[in-house]
This record gives sequence, structure tokens and C-alpha cells, in this order.
Amino acid sequence: MEGVYMNYNQLAKIFKALSDKNRVKIVDLLSAGEKCACDLLDQFEFSQPTLSHHMKVLIEANIVIARKSGKWQHYSLNVDFVDSLDEQIKSLLLEKIAN
Repeated sequence: MEGVYMNYNQLAKIFKALSDKNRVKIVDLLSAGEKCACDLLDQFEFSQPTLSHHMKVLIEANIVIARKSGKWQHYSLNVDFVDSLDEQIKSLLLEKIAN
């Protein structure tokens, strides 16, 4: 497929990362800008280790970027990657519709 940058395994990893409602909510919260882990924790009723697990999945899928500041991690969307993912999905779906 022309215009497709990611293979099916990469896309499956991304979709799996977004298959959890808590991770979708995290992405939504991060769409407003960088957030400290402490701010994200305030939005959920789960523990810090659970947040760390969700963030690890999102980071491994390249959806989120982390940086450490003091004792807290700060998270933001990997905007360039999310933009390319948007284009990738549109290309994939539109090519299938056109055929």
C-alpha cells in the first residue's frame, strides 16, 4: 500500500493500547497539554502503579512521551506521531473504500 508507513503489527499495538477506556481517557486529557502524573491520578480511582502501567503501554505504542521533573513524571502526546497515525488510518481506510 502506497502511503502506508506502519506495518500491521505496529498498528495492532497502537489499537491495543487504545482498547482500554482508561487509556483513551488519558489520551483525551493529554490532548489539552502536558500533565503531571499527579494531575492524571486525580482524574482516576486507581493507584499510581496502575497509572504507571497504562502510561508504559501508551509510551511503548509511541502515543505518549514522558519526561521526569523532580519526583514526578510529566506526560504529553507525541503530536508528530499522532498526526502521522491520523494520516495513516485515513489512508488505509480510504484506500479500502476506493477499491
